Amino acid sequence: MVGMADTSHPADSHDRIRVRGSRVNNLKDVSVDLPKRRLTVFTGVSGSGKSSLVFGTVAAESQRLINETYSAFVQGFMPSLARPDVDLLDGITTAIIVDQERIGGNPRSTVGTITDANAMLRILFSRLGEPRVGSANAFSFNTPTVSGSGAIKVGDKKASKATFERLGGMCPRCEGMGTVSDIDLTQIYDAERSLNEGAITIPGFSADGWYGRVYGGSGFFDADKPIKDFSTRELDDLLYKEAVKIKVDGINITYEGLIPRITKSMLSKDIDSVQPHVRAFIERAVTADTCPDCDGTRLAEHARNSRIDGVSIADACRMQISDLAAWVGALDEPSVAPLLEKLRGTLDSFVEIGLGYLALERPTGTLSGGEAQRTKMIRHLGSALTDVTYVFDEPTIGLHPHDIARMNDLLVRLRDKGNTVLVVEHKPETIAIADHVVDIGPRAGSHGGEICFEGTVEALTASDTLTGRHLGYRSSLKSEFRRPTGRIEIRGASTNNLRDVDVDVPLGVLVVVTGVAGSGKSSLIHGSMPSDAGVVTIDQTAIKGSRRSNPATYTGLLEPVRKAFAKANGVKPALFSANSEGACPACKGAGVIYTDLATMAGVATPCDECEGRRFSSDVLEYRLGGRDISEVLAMSVDEALDYFADGEARTPAAHKILLRLADVGLGYLTLGQPLTTLSGGERQRIKLATAIAEKATTYVLDEPTTGLHLADVDQLLGLLDRLVDAGKSVVVIEHHQAVMAHADWIIDIGPGAGQDGGSVVFEGTPADLVAGASTLTGEHLAAYVSQGA
Repeated sequence: MVGMADTSHPADSHDRIRVRGSRVNNLKDVSVDLPKRRLTVFTGVSGSGKSSLVFGTVAAESQRLINETYSAFVQGFMPSLARPDVDLLDGITTAIIVDQERIGGNPRSTVGTITDANAMLRILFSRLGEPRVGSANAFSFNTPTVSGSGAIKVGDKKASKATFERLGGMCPRCEGMGTVSDIDLTQIYDAERSLNEGAITIPGFSADGWYGRVYGGSGFFDADKPIKDFSTRELDDLLYKEAVKIKVDGINITYEGLIPRITKSMLSKDIDSVQPHVRAFIERAVTADTCPDCDGTRLAEHARNSRIDGVSIADACRMQISDLAAWVGALDEPSVAPLLEKLRGTLDSFVEIGLGYLALERPTGTLSGGEAQRTKMIRHLGSALTDVTYVFDEPTIGLHPHDIARMNDLLVRLRDKGNTVLVVEHKPETIAIADHVVDIGPRAGSHGGEICFEGTVEALTASDTLTGRHLGYRSSLKSEFRRPTGRIEIRGASTNNLRDVDVDVPLGVLVVVTGVAGSGKSSLIHGSMPSDAGVVTIDQTAIKGSRRSNPATYTGLLEPVRKAFAKANGVKPALFSANSEGACPACKGAGVIYTDLATMAGVATPCDECEGRRFSSDVLEYRLGGRDISEVLAMSVDEALDYFADGEARTPAAHKILLRLADVGLGYLTLGQPLTTLSGGERQRIKLATAIAEKATTYVLDEPTTGLHLADVDQLLGLLDRLVDAGKSVVVIEHHQAVMAHADWIIDIGPGAGQDGGSVVFEGTPADLVAGASTLTGEHLAAYVSQGA
């Protein structure tokens, strides 16, 4: 490499990405130089401003500039990006973002479709499959078979009859979904009771409500007769009768059976948009069974019967990818040699990246955040591009210590090809491979946003920063373990790769379920827990809600706050909601006005009338404890704790909710921050803060250390301890050794991933796991504990 100091060519002087005066989110005029063609890791507590610098500044400006190189016509079809609030950005290269956002849960999207492996397989089978059935579309479960006939006329010529058929691979019974839905009638009504006794058990259909009066007074059956005594005709009228006009209590209404009624009013809606009690009913009442025609393969018969060496495309998509890679590798057909080479490369990348245990038919909505991120990496691994900036958001999420070394190798390989690799990370194992470290802090939110350290890993360890002090910290094993108060019995669990697993999950203690990525942890806990176990699961999936939702609305905090404002000012509470009567009339409570500029980037500008505060001017005149409602929503949780604790603004109900948010380490969050801006770990912790208030007895947490700095993990462990000491049972799916060391009981699934996993390889205390060191987890935990000794 040409020496950096004595460059002889002007082009070689551009060896840095220079950021000057970034004020994105909480960044305080941050200036930093990032070396190109090196691996730079960004550290700092959750909410310190790492993502604002890496994603919100560098990557955002790179994408904006690339978009501007396209013609105005093309830009009209692209998302509009605003310029980050920064004085100067110099030396940036094309940024490829590999984040941990879950891949959309579209039921038609699978691992195969999203990585183009399916597209290549379809072409392969259309060329080599026997019997030959047609083009690649004949093997696509998203393409239906369509046919038509009619008259075709070209110009003044005489019309001629024509028929056509396009052969698609979609199973006609399930329309390519792999499952068929059915309604469990036992969840619709109680056969032992009559309608007047409340036989209908659908939410909102009580006997004394409007629907109860409609069905009871329809005259199609006796409302005092138990449903079990209904004739076939009466039961059909209750459940399936088509819409018909009738008169009830002198009112003309339309009557239809329960099934079509709830199908229209409940089942046709997005399940995430309905109220929680309706969602619970839908999940109970609607059962999805494997399609009997295609056996869940989603494919029509002709696609399932065409084979290469006895293997159909359905068999290929069901294989574990590592096995499929071996099968494709053994095919030798010169006529499709380039296709085979590309397909082999894609499948080998899956194995290399540690996802060889997946199958191509796996729906993308079921992938964890870490699996989704690594799936996105696949298309970049074999790329011939160099001098690209790759931006990673905690790539070790969902990885067992055993798998982190593999991920580190991939990051180093990308760098060694001549790329700039920027990684936001908390794990010491990945921080250790950095060429350059940027530590942002010192704390979160308004207490962060400054550069605390720049330099090598060795210098970071010796520095007096929060990250530097915790880098060598290791949690020690407990000497005493809590005694279980009961157990949840899981018997014969065979979800996904589980091998008829029997295991007891102890109650009243802190249980950690661990094992390598893909070993079967989630299948055991999420897929096999008895439905009557009374378990509340708190995961990292997106919180459904628009950018109008924020921590104050989601946790219920805004309710007591609105009432306190209303009481203090003698007005009604609805005025203090930006989604209701208090909204600024100009921006309708959004705080910004969006201007669409057709082919150019649209602009979101703060509303002139409310200056981005979202409320109408008359509402902002009302005060509580010297603050208006917009100033309260601009507070962090920590500030609001003091504000609502005493004085005129004292509101115990609000204070209680804020304490729970601070407990889960979200003290830095702003009350009015849109939920769409939260990370996966923050989403999980806000759900946890809300769930603690429920009367649940058993909590299941899925990798709660995601996004947590080493210094914050201790706070999380303290919270888990308090939950258990309060009589709750806590089950944590986790790879973080500090959490394992802190557990009362460990269930280790393995020994490997996919078909090499699915068994319980250890049950017992962390001390026994370390003493035996007989599993991969045991080996890594023993090494971790010895480092701290």
